[in-house]
Amino acid sequence: MSEPIIVSIILPTRNEAGNIAEVIARTHNVLSDIEHEILVVDDNSPDRTADIARQIASSDRCVRVLERIGRRGLASACIEGALSASGEIIAVMDADLQHDEAVLPQLIEAVRSEKAELAVGSRHVDGGGLGEWSDDRKSLSNFANGLARRLSKTPLSDPMSGFFAVRADTFRKLAPNMTGRGFKVLLDLVFASDRPLELAEFGYVFRTRDVGESKLDSAVGLQFLMMLYERVLGGIIPARFAMFAIVGGLGVAVHMGVLFVVHQVMGVGFLLGQSIAVIIAMTYNFLLNNLLTFRDARLKGWGLLKGWLSFNLVCGLGAIANVGVASFLFNQTGILWTLSALAGIVVGAVWNFVMASRFTWGRL
Repeated sequence: MSEPIIVSIILPTRNEAGNIAEVIARTHNVLSDIEHEILVVDDNSPDRTADIARQIASSDRCVRVLERIGRRGLASACIEGALSASGEIIAVMDADLQHDEAVLPQLIEAVRSEKAELAVGSRHVDGGGLGEWSDDRKSLSNFANGLARRLSKTPLSDPMSGFFAVRADTFRKLAPNMTGRGFKVLLDLVFASDRPLELAEFGYVFRTRDVGESKLDSAVGLQFLMMLYERVLGGIIPARFAMFAIVGGLGVAVHMGVLFVVHQVMGVGFLLGQSIAVIIAMTYNFLLNNLLTFRDARLKGWGLLKGWLSFNLVCGLGAIANVGVASFLFNQTGILWTLSALAGIVVGAVWNFVMASRFTWGRL
């Protein structure tokens, strides 16, 4: 009779073909005295990360692979992996070898001995460090950490860490309250709790990535801010809709700028200039929404073209709804033209968001 699994290690992956075998081997090595399983949760990596992990799993029963099609995002991958796990403890670690796997036994022991509900690998306590980060990246990290600490209930020294262990039953209890958005699942977990979690922190030095490309970029940073917004104001206006509206506002600026150049500077007739401005502004809105608002469902290849056509159709119908509602309110009810126009804009924006979410990006 086999021993019960003590810990399930969740490795979320996206294009980690050059690292996955090594991180699995290192994890097995440091946990040789602890019954464990390793769940590789791969977001349909083009570099065949999942295939490599499956090949390892074919001769290693401690390894399982969960490949996701049509879904993206580190936080949601960790949640799905954790809910598929068999261990009494869940441990989350990056698959890029930047987290120090030697700290895993300490994290696990702190939770297993009930000294803590949540044990975190921190870069900001004794023994921890940011490694070879540039000064600019360190400054951005410190800013994000400070902002997250002010808003979270649990006094984490490193709320941006993605290296932690928690009891599986605690994770499952909190999972329904997690957003699953962005790349900072620890922060998502902490925000999901209605009370501070009993905490233990262990220092580790963040390593430099040797193989593959970093997933961090400005869009990921924006996702982090969206998650914080969701936790603070999401109950009033959902973060995705707020981002959609911001992109729409930027689109208005693009529209007016293009119209000015084409009509006023180049001397093109107003009707043609307006038509050109509409097409360019809609394309701008579509591309920016694809990059930011619906980053977890980004369209590529032919899907990008079909999505653009779908988005234009949706927004065209939204414009009709906008004008129809505004005209009705102004002509039939006598409401001020400014309020009528505003009501039309709101109705059009909601229509565009709901229909684009459903038919362009498939997120409703």
